[in-house]
Amino acid sequence: MEIVKKHFLSDMGVMLGRSMRHIFRSMDTIITVTITPIAMLLLFVYVFGGAIQTGTDNYVNYLLPGILLIAIASGISYTAYRLFMDMQRGIFERFHSMPISRSAALWGHVLTSLVSNAISVVVIILVVLIMGFRSSAGVLSWLAVAGILALFTMALTWIAAIAGLSAKSVDGAGAFSYPIIFLPFISSAFVPTESMPGPVRAFAENQPVTSIVEAIRALLSSQSAGNDIWVALAWCIGIMLLAYFIAMRVYKIRV
Repeated sequence: MEIVKKHFLSDMGVMLGRSMRHIFRSMDTIITVTITPIAMLLLFVYVFGGAIQTGTDNYVNYLLPGILLIAIASGISYTAYRLFMDMQRGIFERFHSMPISRSAALWGHVLTSLVSNAISVVVIILVVLIMGFRSSAGVLSWLAVAGILALFTMALTWIAAIAGLSAKSVDGAGAFSYPIIFLPFISSAFVPTESMPGPVRAFAENQPVTSIVEAIRALLSSQSAGNDIWVALAWCIGIMLLAYFIAMRVYKIRV
């Protein structure tokens, strides 16, 4: 059992290295994923920010959690694309003809998504610091934020894996991300849910993005996250586990 585990970890490391080399050879992926959220930051802070009432003095602080989630939702579409291309080129079949763990190739893509999205998140945080973002959060709060974002990334990445493995075309592989990117707009990411009409408010307050945004916002402002952090963790872990089992099922059928 220990030998199998050791081989799996080493195989997964090789697959991660392969995927990361593809990322660094095509940096436009990370640049594209990063530029769009930054452009939205500039637009909402410097154009719309003065007209939006959030009850805070610094709209950048209010906006940051939602922008980070949008960046991650945009980034995982590239995971679906890379998986789709590997499927079309028969890469998985070639790997399976070698003495390596069957799921290592898939995990390589998943971990690459985690690393590449982490890079995008760091770049965005550096930009918002220049724009005036300030946080009184301590090290533990920042680690909690990083953990929530990592779980959110993993949850969406496994959804991306389902799309990439089962899509019939390149467009189909990436199309699933559009509704996910749109979700933060119907949440408390940009404006308080109290300002929304009844049915829209009910949806906004009970969808996963709102609880995740509120938990991150509370942690960054050194306030109690209350039940939001537990609801956020429940959403992220629940979606991740469900998507993981479905993705592995599709992977075994398709490959």
